[in-house]
Amino acid sequence: MQARKLEIACPVCGSSEVVYTCTPDCCFNHVCNQCGSTFEPATTATGRTAAAITLPETPPDPSDPTVACAKCYATAVYLTEGQDLVCAQCRSLLALAFTEVARNN
Repeated sequence: MQARKLEIACPVCGSSEVVYTCTPDCCFNHVCNQCGSTFEPATTATGRTAAAITLPETPPDPSDPTVACAKCYATAVYLTEGQDLVCAQCRSLLALAFTEVARNN
């Protein structure tokens, strides 16, 4: 299964211009460059796993969107060709959810 860097669309406006603004040992606060809303992505395990994963050659930038695996808590979560989230550490397939959504009024 080919994986690529994680992309997250803003849950408020749908923009893909999203940046990660913190560190995993603190929180997963992201900001949308389009509408200014903030949110924290989270994952849930689907109960499925990937047999094998081919990761992109270039590692993600620290400001790229990131999220922790619901199963092993690793932040090595990528996007598959089929738009599923997959953890490179435990190979769990994951579903994406959002918490702490704050609209910029």
